Order: sequence, then structure tokens, then C-alpha cells
Amino acid sequence: MTNRRTFLKQTSMLAIAPATVVLARGQNSQNFVVADTAFGKIRGEEVQGIKIFKSVPYGASTAGQNRFMPPRDPAPWTGVRDALHYGSSTPQSDPNSARAVSPLSVASANLPPESEDCLVLNVWTPALKDGRKRPVLFWCHGGGFVSGSGSSPGTDGANLARRGDVVVVTINHRLNVLGFTYLAEFGGSDFASSGDAGMLDIVHALAWVRNNIEQFGGDPNTVMIFGQSGGGRKVGTLLAMPSAKGLFHRAVIESGPTIRLVEREQAIRVAGMLLAKLNVSKGQVRDLQKLPVDRIMGAYFAVVKDMGGQDPMTEGFSPTVDGKAVPHHPFHPAASAISADVPLMLGSTRTEMTLQSDAATFSLDEGGMRARVKGLAGDKAEMLIETYRKLNPSATPSDLYFLIASDYRYGAPIMKIAERRAALGKGPVHLYYFTWETPVQGGRLKSPHTIEIPFAFDNVQISRQLTGGGTDAMALADKVSDTWIAFARTGDPNTSKLPRWPSFNAAERPTMVINNQSKVVSDPIREQRLAMFRALDLA
Repeated sequence: MTNRRTFLKQTSMLAIAPATVVLARGQNSQNFVVADTAFGKIRGEEVQGIKIFKSVPYGASTAGQNRFMPPRDPAPWTGVRDALHYGSSTPQSDPNSARAVSPLSVASANLPPESEDCLVLNVWTPALKDGRKRPVLFWCHGGGFVSGSGSSPGTDGANLARRGDVVVVTINHRLNVLGFTYLAEFGGSDFASSGDAGMLDIVHALAWVRNNIEQFGGDPNTVMIFGQSGGGRKVGTLLAMPSAKGLFHRAVIESGPTIRLVEREQAIRVAGMLLAKLNVSKGQVRDLQKLPVDRIMGAYFAVVKDMGGQDPMTEGFSPTVDGKAVPHHPFHPAASAISADVPLMLGSTRTEMTLQSDAATFSLDEGGMRARVKGLAGDKAEMLIETYRKLNPSATPSDLYFLIASDYRYGAPIMKIAERRAALGKGPVHLYYFTWETPVQGGRLKSPHTIEIPFAFDNVQISRQLTGGGTDAMALADKVSDTWIAFARTGDPNTSKLPRWPSFNAAERPTMVINNQSKVVSDPIREQRLAMFRALDLA
């Protein structure tokens, strides 16, 4: 099976292939526009009616004395600063190996540069400072908590901004060792929030939106945070952060369940492993701020290797439940009440794991399937196989594995999050299940991880290597993107283009099954869900 961190690296780079087309459009344009921010003026460009600003600083460089520290404002500038090209991603590559590229990409060029000066955001808007109150759609990129950026062509916000008369914002922030190493045990109060620095970056970007977005025609009181995979996990974490409360007003989790985060004791252990790799004593944590970033990245990848493929979401270099920045797990043992009034929309796809598996997984025999399911579920494997085979009698061994593994990693946890969030009895919850199947690669991917992204962004043509870009995909994008826009505007996803979508409750469990002919179904995979809840001990 594909290594978990390699997968996160690969999927964070989906839709790179068309990048030259997207960038060339801007490079040939001379239709510049200027906007004001709290730190200075920026120059972007207008393309087909949408004003675009890229690499806008929302924080200072995180290098040197700012490394592992909470984000700080950027220094103000004079004159007009160009905001015409995407900025740097946070360091995320192993300095001792080549950078990974998604197997769905046909080009490895145009990968974003990496730098600790990475606290930048991108804005797409129909108009500047025109007094309109446009919803703001604030995107958290995928790649787990280890890789990715807000600069993928697949999440270009122009089509969404144009379609919905909305403002779209995407961001870069610290990840992996630089964003989520809990050093408070060794460095004292100065490093108290180092285990959640990457999440505090996102909060800082949301504060930038609150203070600046009216200059871009947006409404700071109508902000929707949304993200897929790791981005969805960031959304779930933001729902549990006191410092984020009030900075957003709707939330969407796409295939990114964050029931639990890293416990403090585990975070301390992993930080100690990192210090040992770097030969830095536990009393000299400040020395980490003086080391070349490549040394830190090399040590980080070495520690990850030593961890032996443990789940990075709960075992290290991911947000820490530190008692302050993140007081409690987002959805364990119950949903966090911190932003309980915020409407939540969430869901998963039917065969998430078809995008996360090696070629051999598509041709499993019975023994191979059983071995892989046992690797996932241990002594619950036989129960799961029996249940899923009864419900899917024509499924091949590979089909069964993909269904079981997809529900294990994503579907069942997402459904449990919906249940626990609805139990708070405050903000409404809307659950979806994405079953549309892409025709690419002969249809073998079915409904893979990341498939929601091009439909939500109305970018099925830009991402046609994932969607096929055909008429069915275009028609579905028309419905899905309007649904996401409606949710951003009102906190209710209902539009005339889909059947009436009631809010979730644990008794009936209404779920929007998204396909060419979408429909609301009560508990659409009930027996599978119940079996998976037992396997995952999700009471």
C-alpha cells in the first residue's frame, strides 16, 4: 500500500498539470488593479472580470527567532507591492530525496517554491471596496498536516467567485515539523503553543480576513471555512479552538475527519525524538531557531521513518491537544462546544481509498484482500468482510477492500462526527455521501478521495485529469458549486438544483447522496456503518 505520508504529499499536488495554462493567462495580462490592506497597497490583476491577488502577506517570515513561535504581523511596506504570482509553500520536502508528484499529474514542473517566509494568501473577488457584502469562502488546503499549499490550479477561485458573486481566499501556512512540534516541555512558556503553530497561522489568516476583506468586497461577518482531506481536518480543529471563535460563520468538512488529535504526552515523546536526531539537548531548544531548515527537515523525515508508519494525525507532527490553543479533541468523546452554533456541512466519498493505493490493490485475490483488511481492522476483519460481502455480492476482492478501507478511514468517522455535532442541538448539520464515479483511468477510481474539490470549485475542466471534464461532470458541478455557495451565503445548502436537503438527526440520519441524480436517503449505508462503528469502537 502507498505510504501514508507519500500519499499526502502526492494528493496535495493534484491538478498541477494545467498550471502553465492558468499562469500564462495572468502573465499576458496588463489589466492591473490596486487594493489597500492594513499593511500596505498591493497590485493584482483583473482576468475576465475577477480581480486576483496572489501571495498577499498575512504574517511575517517564520524563520529564525520566529520559528516555532506564534505568527506575527508582516512589516508594513510603502509603495505598491506586486501580488501577481503565487508565493512560497512552507518547507515540506525531504532534502535527501526528490519531491513527490501525484500519479494523476502529467507534469512535475511549476511546483511551488518552499520557504519559511510562507504566510501568504490569495484572493479572488468580483469587485473592490464597492460596499457589497459578499460571502467569503476561505479554503484550507489538503495534504494532511504535512504537505500542500493553497496555490493548486484545482483550487483557483476565479470560477467560484464569478459564479456566486463571492470572495474566495486560499492560504499557505506552516506544516509538519515546523508547524506542529510541541516543545513546551523542553523550551518552557516561550514555546507553549509550538505544537499548534500551524493552526494559529490559519487563525491569523482569518483575522486578516476580518480586518481587510471589506477592501476586497467581502463581508467579514459571513465567512465560510472549508477544506478537503487535511483541509477538512483543519476545519474540524478550528471548530475546537477558542482563538478562532467568531472569525468564521459556516464550516465544511470534505473527507477530513478529525475526531482526535495528538495527545500532549505523545507530542512530547515525538519532540524528544526530533531533538535527539538533531543532537540538541532538551535544555537548548532555542538552538533549533539557528539551525538550517534543511537539517530540521532531514531530522523530521528520519523521525517519521523511525515511527514506522503510524497515523500522523494522532501520533505526532499534527495539532496537539495542549490545553490552551486546542483545549480538547474536536469530536471526542463529544463534539467541541466552542463554535457549536456554526452550521456544519460534511461528507465523504464512496471509494476514497482508490486514490491512495498502489497498483497491486486493484487486482487483489481473496487472500490479499483479507490480509489488507486484517491489517486495518485486526480481529474485526472477518466481521467486516462478511458484512460488506453480503451487502455487495458482486464486488471483487479489490472492490471489497476499497469499500471497507474507505469507510474505515473516512466514511464512518465522518458519520460519527455528524452524529456528535448534531447532538449539541445548536448549529444545523448537513451530511452528504459523494458517489459520482469518474470515467478517468477506465473508471477504476470510481469515487476517489479529492473528487469533491473540482465540483465545489466549479473547476471540473481545470481538473479534467481527475474528472474527465465531460458533460456529466459539468452538469454536476453546476449543482454542487451552487450548493456550496448557498451554504456560504446562508448556512443552508438548499438550492433549487438539488432535492430538499434536511438537517441531520441521529434518528433518521438524512444524507444527500450526490450523483448525476442526487437524492436524500436515510442512513444510506446503514449496515456497513454499524459494522464499522463496532470495528472502530465508535460508540
